[in-house]
Amino acid sequence: MPATIEKDVLVYKGSNLFRQRLLLSVLSGRAIKIEDIRSSHDDPGLREYEVNLIRLLDKITNGTRVELSETGTSMYFQPGILVGGQVNHNCCTQRGIGYYLEVLLAVGPFCKEPLNAVLQGVTHHDLDVSVDKIKSAALPILLKFILVDDGLELKVVRRGAPPLGGGEVVFRCPVRRHLRPLQWTSWGLVKRIRGVVYALRVSPTMANRVVESAKGVMLKFLPDVYINTDQCRGPNAGKSPGFGVSLVAETNEKTFYCAEAKSLEAGSGETSLPEDVGKECAMRLLDEVYRAGAVDSSFQWLLALWMALGQKDVSECVVGPLSDYTISFLQHLKEFFGVMFKLEVLRSDADDECSDDEDNSVPKSQKVKMTCVGIGYVNISKRTL
Repeated sequence: MPATIEKDVLVYKGSNLFRQRLLLSVLSGRAIKIEDIRSSHDDPGLREYEVNLIRLLDKITNGTRVELSETGTSMYFQPGILVGGQVNHNCCTQRGIGYYLEVLLAVGPFCKEPLNAVLQGVTHHDLDVSVDKIKSAALPILLKFILVDDGLELKVVRRGAPPLGGGEVVFRCPVRRHLRPLQWTSWGLVKRIRGVVYALRVSPTMANRVVESAKGVMLKFLPDVYINTDQCRGPNAGKSPGFGVSLVAETNEKTFYCAEAKSLEAGSGETSLPEDVGKECAMRLLDEVYRAGAVDSSFQWLLALWMALGQKDVSECVVGPLSDYTISFLQHLKEFFGVMFKLEVLRSDADDECSDDEDNSVPKSQKVKMTCVGIGYVNISKRTL
């Protein structure tokens, strides 16, 4: 639902896209008010993981003010100044660490001090991107905007499966005065596929079976496939059993597509076959490669954010079909920063040739060219480049 404005405060209704609104509030410095948060539910108000996110934002900012109603169905959020620095945070196990890590990745370059965050919780969750996917596909996107890799790092210390977690990651992000504009319209061809299979508190043979299943699919696509196994033992295996796989396809233009799959949560009453997990991940990766574009579909919104906050110059990028999450994020960018993107659906010569064939049963993957002029967002805390 679009925002209404009351005394320069953006007012929203409902719990949808809660994280987007908090993130953009912090970056823009604009206060927000969110009403009717699950007011018609049996269990109304903010969830534990949402309150946990507010606590994390409070740790990396100075002067943030939050007011909650007694029932938790209404919230006023006045953001403070991004400080960054050393942060230790226990993430709620209802969501993955990726839910929180994506926010830190988005605001990291604009902090006063380089971010050095230690996050504990669930490293692989069905609802959120895993830490492996962020490391493989999201960090290279940020590098395109900051150019120099002086301290950008994501280290997986321990893995943790749901429901109890027990994982830990360390995220370091350098600060920048501003981001460079970006022209990224070609993504090349896939030249190699790499992956990692993790096994936590289960038989090591599980990991090997996942590898064989995933390779069986990928080798039909490309000969250069290598999948590593991470057999976690003792305290490094987290608190719950589980296994999963993350596959990354790298192109000759340094574009990374990533897909992942994991076993069902322990205690759910159902079991997952390693062969099914491996095949599922491989098919997801093929789907991601088919969508193509310069970035993985999970991180289109991050790309849009950094394009919008770049220097006052034209940035353009070609991506695959826009996800619903990205479309909502573009609407929020307009409300918080006044940035509008020009979206152009591209047609290739191959599409025109296909349209002449009698077989039109195979859907074509649309490419969308995103163009915008950056607002010249400046990190006022960093005086020199």
